[in-house]
Amino acid sequence: MKVSITVQTCDLSDKDLQQMVQLGVDCVDFGKGGSFPGVQEQGYPDLDKLLQLKRRIRSWGMDINRVTLPDVTEDFMQNRPGSEKQLENIAQAMKVFGEAKIPIARQRLAGDVFDQLSESYKAVHRGGMVSRGETVRRSVAQEPPSLEQLDRWWEKFNEVYSLLVPIADEYDIKLGMHPSDTPHPNTPFGGLGLHRLIDAYPSKNVGLIYCVGSRGEAGGTPLVLDEIHQFGRKGRIFLCHFRNVRGSLATAGAFEEAMLDDGDMNMPRILLELKKVRFDGCINPDHIALMGDAQASASSGKWAHSIGGWKSDNIGWAYSIGYVKALLAAMDEFTG
Repeated sequence: MKVSITVQTCDLSDKDLQQMVQLGVDCVDFGKGGSFPGVQEQGYPDLDKLLQLKRRIRSWGMDINRVTLPDVTEDFMQNRPGSEKQLENIAQAMKVFGEAKIPIARQRLAGDVFDQLSESYKAVHRGGMVSRGETVRRSVAQEPPSLEQLDRWWEKFNEVYSLLVPIADEYDIKLGMHPSDTPHPNTPFGGLGLHRLIDAYPSKNVGLIYCVGSRGEAGGTPLVLDEIHQFGRKGRIFLCHFRNVRGSLATAGAFEEAMLDDGDMNMPRILLELKKVRFDGCINPDHIALMGDAQASASSGKWAHSIGGWKSDNIGWAYSIGYVKALLAAMDEFTG
């Protein structure tokens, strides 16, 4: 297993890359499909500039692990006129990433979360550290989608994946799906939806960016261990987002993201389960709480944290990367 971190821009400074190397980062994950050169101009990444970016990251001893395709928006999911162009763009983007030999690509789709069912707030933890909290709304202004609406959503999803999976197979690039976050009941990529995805697409290149934090929000350590066993033994976990939470929707009707050593989940046990199913991808400590200068500049009111990815002024990244590397070293010693 290696360590990766998420960034939301391709404009990485030498200082950013130097700090990543100093902290022991192995790979970079790009979390925003629109950040790649060429997307704004032509709808998909420019291959030459992508290869330049790849060479630059490699020159620092790291590599690109995961990229994100251009977003599939609400216009397409609602079948609005002109939105079919999005299919052409994501197909071309997938081919570009395949040509560049990127290991993993992710597709984001509008409507995979039900934001109206919960309310976000700023959670304050030890020493004033700031993290994300969410609680279930007690009076919902908008009902969750009906089963009929969800069926229509899945029809549009299958239109996307039926296009992308053959390209993934042709270029041997893995197509990873992130669980719905927040994982309210019936969200497309909640517990049952993840099974539905794997059952529908048996290709070895279709799998998960398995997020321990998102699934912990649904049911804590027991659920996470069960799902790692279920999907990991099939080789369908491509990347692991590794973060801890306090509470869950199932136990408290709310949750708060926490530092790796300060939540309810047993992170060493989860890492051992990943090793047990022979997971050999990257561990990505994402959704880092705001600490240091980043915490001091956090806005008041709603929660704020570096959910967007790497922030050089947030010392929480250093803590989390070091924590993961220590767990990996201890696990190797423990398991021989």
